[in-house]
Amino acid sequence: MTTMVAFSLGNAGQMKGALSEPPGSGKVGGLVVVHEWHGLNEVMRAHCQQFAQAGFLALAPDLYHGKLAENDEEAAKLIGAFDFQKAVGELGHAVGYLRSHPRCNGRVAVAGFCLGGALTLAAARYVRPALEAAVPFYGLPRIAPEEFARVKTPICGHYAKVDDWANPSVAEEIQKAARSGGGEMDLYVYDAGHAFMRSTDSSKFEPKSAALAWQRTVEFLHTHIG
Repeated sequence: MTTMVAFSLGNAGQMKGALSEPPGSGKVGGLVVVHEWHGLNEVMRAHCQQFAQAGFLALAPDLYHGKLAENDEEAAKLIGAFDFQKAVGELGHAVGYLRSHPRCNGRVAVAGFCLGGALTLAAARYVRPALEAAVPFYGLPRIAPEEFARVKTPICGHYAKVDDWANPSVAEEIQKAARSGGGEMDLYVYDAGHAFMRSTDSSKFEPKSAALAWQRTVEFLHTHIG
């Protein structure tokens, strides 16, 4: 079941998000699901539900605060006014909300798509206390790859061979830096294009790559957050 919840942003008020709880009543790992540049739409809600069915307490925060893009043109306008650094801070509050949730075992990861993938990597670098895991899908932040030599959060990255937005060669540089600093980063590059997980878009969705990425993600998350 998915419900809308509100959580504190400290002195900055509140933020809403879609929360999906897994079956049963036991404690499970928490997962912040970060939306694409279109916002918290039905695709992202569906991802939350999928993660919940896989056994995680999944929260998708509304980083656009009620705004939603119906197409790429509208999304580009929203991105033009988007405060990336502020959003990383908001993700930190979302992580804190999950850590304190009665269903959470205290271990929290972040997974994100497109814009959310970039924010996921930024959260792995800057959110404190550190995340237990991070799973970026085809997104890259404007952070020098060498900065990830400081990241000890385990990362599982999913990227596409044909992608004008998130070049997998940059992801490889991030992986190299993370490993050089003693961190852990698995990196998978698929024979697909950008947004290959977006099941509602037949021009983007690549079912074989999506299924494999999903399997790898669930296994990775169960290993690191229970």
